[in-house]
This record gives sequence, C-alpha cells and structure tokens, in this order.
Amino acid sequence: MDYFIIFITTAAGLAFHWWLAVRIRRWMDRDLALSIAGKDPARQAFMLEQLETARQQKIPRRQLAAWLEQAAAQAPTAPAGEQA
Repeated sequence: MDYFIIFITTAAGLAFHWWLAVRIRRWMDRDLALSIAGKDPARQAFMLEQLETARQQKIPRRQLAAWLEQAAAQAPTAPAGEQA
C-alpha cells in the first residue's frame, strides 16, 4: 500500500509539473507575440492569429521568434489617422 501511495503522488506531481511547464511556455509565446505587436489592438489580434498559425504548422520554438518577426513585417498597417 505504501508503494501505491508513493507511485500515485509521484505520478500526480510529474503530471502537474508537465502541465505547468506547458502553460508557462504558452504564456511566454503569447507575450512574445504581443511584444512584437506593440500597443495597437488590431496588430495584437493579428499577431495572436499568427501565433495560432505557427502552432498549427508546428513551428519549432527556436524558430518561433524569427517566424513571428517575419509575420509582423507582413502585417497590415492601420492608416496614419487611426493609430492609437
């Protein structure tokens, strides 16, 4: 019975650690996309869409920053009178 309890608590701890690491990675990727976008809400929405596209295309994390920078260069820009 002792081994069962140890096994269950260890498995639960490892699962929680994995889940937390995945969440932190997603938060970091989201912050990267938003920092590239700046303060423009339309550009932020565009960059979040590009981040989702990168996830669907399974872009490696090492290449994600460059990929998002390239996507930001192709982002539509708001007319000069509409910028915040």
